[in-house]
Amino acid sequence: MKQPKVILAIVGVIVLMGIGYFMMNNQNTTSEQSMSEKTTPTAVIEPKAMNNKTIVDVASEAGNFTTLVAAVKAAGLVDTLSGTGPFTVFAPTDEAFAKLPAGTVESLLKDKEKLTAILTYHVVSGKVMAADVIKLHSTKTVQGQDVTIKVEGGKVMVNNANVVKTDIEATNGVIHVIDTVLLPK
Repeated sequence: MKQPKVILAIVGVIVLMGIGYFMMNNQNTTSEQSMSEKTTPTAVIEPKAMNNKTIVDVASEAGNFTTLVAAVKAAGLVDTLSGTGPFTVFAPTDEAFAKLPAGTVESLLKDKEKLTAILTYHVVSGKVMAADVIKLHSTKTVQGQDVTIKVEGGKVMVNNANVVKTDIEATNGVIHVIDTVLLPK
């Protein structure tokens, strides 16, 4: 069953990205790997400290991806995103989920099919590091649709989301933290 594994991979990547964002922003320093300006500090995660953790582990421990982790669990994607991979996850933070209209997250948690489609739209097969992402104009997600990637003024965007932290590595892929939930067409 490839679809559950893909969804789990997407969720895991999203979770890892959130964790990395949370931890890296707490350092109050600018990373050379960052593709955008520094955001409000929250927590510090050293990429090397995550070498023995999956995308789901990293996201769960970050503390800034609680909504993403809950969504991954509700969609049944934990095993997939904890699998071998590799996966690249564009992980929205809790703040990104908070931007959605009131009641959206709650209704998605009750609609596994829609939730899975949204979560897998945040996952790309393979390990795509920031240096590779900025060379792309689009990429196909595990959900099946493409996301648009653009670089303007030194900032990277995936569809309408800003990439705020990059290259948070896990044993089964990499997380790039985004500030907006991506919604498939």
